[in-house]
Amino acid sequence: MFASIRFLWNATRGARLTPWKSEFLKWRIETYSGKKAEVLTARDVFAFMWDSRKELLSFLAWTGQLERAVKRSR
Repeated sequence: MFASIRFLWNATRGARLTPWKSEFLKWRIETYSGKKAEVLTARDVFAFMWDSRKELLSFLAWTGQLERAVKRSR
């Protein structure tokens, strides 16, 4: 859980209270969905997050697994 929060914290750097303004998140949404990052609004970002919530939660769980594996290998 903390790995997920840490990833989100780092991914929204510079736009933490307004994640829809995060260039990184907009770029990732554009890469994943094909929607143009330049025209994404807050509504588009939240709609994407809601529609893709299962995949996003799976991704965040995976980032946690990766982080734990890295810590074990050190």
